[in-house]
Amino acid sequence: MIDFYSETDFELQNSDEISQWISQIIQKENCEEGEVSYIFCDDEYLLKLNVEFLNHDTLTDIISFDNSLGKQINGDIYISVERVKENSETYSTTFENELHRVIIHGILHYCGYNDKTQEDVKTMRLKEAAALLTRSFL
Repeated sequence: MIDFYSETDFELQNSDEISQWISQIIQKENCEEGEVSYIFCDDEYLLKLNVEFLNHDTLTDIISFDNSLGKQINGDIYISVERVKENSETYSTTFENELHRVIIHGILHYCGYNDKTQEDVKTMRLKEAAALLTRSFL
């Protein structure tokens, strides 16, 4: 089950379709959907989590807490709507496109992909791009 929550006034559009899309990506990666919660928040909220749990005193767009059990995907994914908005402007893309990229980025981590090395980043970006092409709700 995929759920969406917000710690701000942000409301996710097309949440049912996005949930189905995420489920399809999980299946495509030969994983099983468990319980995944997305929590949309602001920079301040995410910075507090970053400092408290990861000892990083920096802004970020996403933090994920992976509770997966083998191939069953479970966890909490926190997304800063402010970072997503700024990143969309920086990378000259729409807010929705950047938001969807970040949403699927968290799931790809749970499916076993990393972004620690340049090669990992390249693979992650290719997987994100492929997933974005499968959206049918835009």
